[in-house]
Amino acid sequence: MKKLLLTGFEPFLSFTVNPTMRIVEELNGLEISGYRVYGRVLTVDFASSGAELIAHMEDINPDAVISLGLAGGRYKITPERIAINVKDGAADNQGRVPVDESIDLEGQPGYFSTLPIRPMVNKLIEEGYPAEISNTAGTYLCNNVMYEALHFAQTHTPNMRAGFIHIPASHELAIQHGKIPSWSHEDLKRSVEICIGVLGEN
Repeated sequence: MKKLLLTGFEPFLSFTVNPTMRIVEELNGLEISGYRVYGRVLTVDFASSGAELIAHMEDINPDAVISLGLAGGRYKITPERIAINVKDGAADNQGRVPVDESIDLEGQPGYFSTLPIRPMVNKLIEEGYPAEISNTAGTYLCNNVMYEALHFAQTHTPNMRAGFIHIPASHELAIQHGKIPSWSHEDLKRSVEICIGVLGEN
């Protein structure tokens, strides 16, 4: 059976819970569409999250990597098209605020996702879940992790598929924040399962 590394993040900034953390914990160990899921939670730390991800990739040696991130404010499931070699933005959980820094000084300017993102979006919409491809993962930790995974895959295991999917806030977060769109936890989790299913079919 193939192996899928599925990652989420711990809570960050003003988000006191992170739905990606709960999803990867609940899907950990399940078999979905020919993949055994290995769920792992990453820190929101520019200095360590990439190294954590690579350590999991080396340990598990997965056939594919899907990283999940919270996009508070988005109202659709959004597989990301590209990661860029930049870290910049708000403070991470250690208070670090990088400005115009490269993720890897020797790396490419950007890497395109190798996940079947168009079939994923099409299937989500077919199943009744709002979705679209996103052309920017930003420059915060989500982009950072996506870039690290794709860079490692290209330079070490070219047949490994990797990419990133942003999900909306959960109802729990929307209640805390008041003015952000949200999905139920079960819908968020089901949408991730659908994406894994498409990966298994492609």
